[in-house]
Amino acid sequence: MRRPQLGDLHLTLLALVLVLLWDSSGLDRAALHLVGNAGGFALRDHPLTAGVLHQGGRALGWAVFALLLLNLRWPLWPGVPRAQRLRWLLALVLCVTLVPALKQFSATSCPWDLAEFGGIAHYVSHWRLGVADGGPGRCFPSGHATAAFGFLGGWFVLRGPHPRAARAWLAAVLLAGLLLGAGQWLRGAHPPSHSLWTAWLCWAINAALLARPRPTRP
Repeated sequence: MRRPQLGDLHLTLLALVLVLLWDSSGLDRAALHLVGNAGGFALRDHPLTAGVLHQGGRALGWAVFALLLLNLRWPLWPGVPRAQRLRWLLALVLCVTLVPALKQFSATSCPWDLAEFGGIAHYVSHWRLGVADGGPGRCFPSGHATAAFGFLGGWFVLRGPHPRAARAWLAAVLLAGLLLGAGQWLRGAHPPSHSLWTAWLCWAINAALLARPRPTRP
């Protein structure tokens, strides 16, 4: 008999609770007012945030995607079955398609579109589904963060045959996600919660598709 990895489920639920706590705390707006004012966001077009972290982050995501395509044909980590490598790639594709699809149905506008930061929209919680804020909407959750968090599958795939590589992969993905999310916050593109929800969605998708059950004792 086989049973699911309860640790993965518990961690996923704990992460969900933590994201919900942040989302309900009101800290999003406080964080935005630390870096923006009625004149907008000073770092919106800064070379570091708009260039390195935004454009560069996107380019890095495509580069790692190409690496996983190569891994499908020529295994980069011995001991990982082809079926698991394929699921890894499919989980990534699902992440980078689902999050942008959710954005298309979001009435929430980006922070730089809010009147308090020089735009035209008024603040409406992204949980008030279908309630327009007077702006262009289509900003929740963060699509850019998938360029990092979409690759969380490496942790699940590598932790069995290559535990050290798995830990390094997880640390790199989380660090990249933190940097990309911080860049979008500093630019006024997304509050922290938008990136946190993307991180949780990507984790849940990868866990559902890639976390391998372990055998129970007879």
